[in-house]
Amino acid sequence: MNLIFVHPEFPSNFKNFCIALHKDGVNVLGLGSASYDDLDPDLREALSEYYRVDDMRDYDQMFRAVAFFSFKYGKIDWIESNADHWLDIDAKLREDFNIKSGVQGNEVLRFRSKHEMKKFYLKGEIPTARQEKLTDLAAAEKFVGEVGYPVIVKPDVGDTSRLTRKIENEKALKRFFEERPAGDFDIEQFLDGQVCSYDAILDSVGEPLFESETVWPSSLVKVMTEQLDLRYYVAAEVPEELRKLGRRTTKAFGMKSRFVHLEFIRLAEDYEGIGKKGDFAGLEVNMRPAGGYTTDMMNFAHSTDVYQIWADMIALDARVLSCPKKDGYCVYAGRRDRYSYVHSDEEIRKRYQSKILMNTRMTGMFTHLLGNQMYAARFQTKPEIDEFADFVQKKR
Repeated sequence: MNLIFVHPEFPSNFKNFCIALHKDGVNVLGLGSASYDDLDPDLREALSEYYRVDDMRDYDQMFRAVAFFSFKYGKIDWIESNADHWLDIDAKLREDFNIKSGVQGNEVLRFRSKHEMKKFYLKGEIPTARQEKLTDLAAAEKFVGEVGYPVIVKPDVGDTSRLTRKIENEKALKRFFEERPAGDFDIEQFLDGQVCSYDAILDSVGEPLFESETVWPSSLVKVMTEQLDLRYYVAAEVPEELRKLGRRTTKAFGMKSRFVHLEFIRLAEDYEGIGKKGDFAGLEVNMRPAGGYTTDMMNFAHSTDVYQIWADMIALDARVLSCPKKDGYCVYAGRRDRYSYVHSDEEIRKRYQSKILMNTRMTGMFTHLLGNQMYAARFQTKPEIDEFADFVQKKR
């Protein structure tokens, strides 16, 4: 089997997908913009060959790379990046080279457009917030008159976190239109609650091979804009309601042969036509694993290897639900250099030595969200993870 892994070096833990594929005997071909010499040695070992392009957004360069691999190795069976950012290019390359595995060009919009997603939530009878395309101020004011403030304004396609805005009043709404960035936006009813994701690896007929829940801050946007400390955790078990909604969502969207990250909100109050307090409602779907070190945290929480489960799904068409050990909760606690903390790194490591599974400095673009220093630790109960995060993030 010939598989092209797009951008295998980023994020750094994605190299584990390639390593797992290599263990299964897959001929893994890397395609990216980094220098070959900058790839980690274990990633280079897993790749049969690496093709470097100057600009991964230049489709002609990407096409030539796949054509080269096809000429040298024969039929390409898979093209995958496990990243939303390259979803449209992955799909176009599949179509141009007649690769039937993975998302095709005519399917991309349902996974990229927040407005199109609503149609598939409706198809699957998944409760979700009301939404409209953002046109002009008058239409926005009419929408607010129906759902009330606050509302959420976000780009229809692409990475929404930096441009998403919570609009609290008419003054803020008018200001948004005065400063409106380029591109298509949606306006959506605000739902108050806890963000929870259903994370799953799906087989070739869309059945789950692995399922997990991650509980996130209510507003990642606020964490970034106000540069707050981030904490979140992978739960020991998936709530049954979330499991049912997650599975129903994957069927409605026609998801299969993928690692998926589906965001829901556990409602903090009753919303007419959506649900009661404590119910889940759909937020958005992502055709990729959760970001940062969350895949590693899943491994810690469940004593499993999601990279190998994913690779086995591709290489072996694995069709058996993995039932990993429920080993507890894995919590992420980040710190920022801008703050002064009560407890030193040495104190944290000494106090929680047996519990900490990852402890590293963060670099590059992820620091804006994840912070400059991260700790991931495993505990058996929810109070223990709260106590740990409080200890790590306590400020002077």
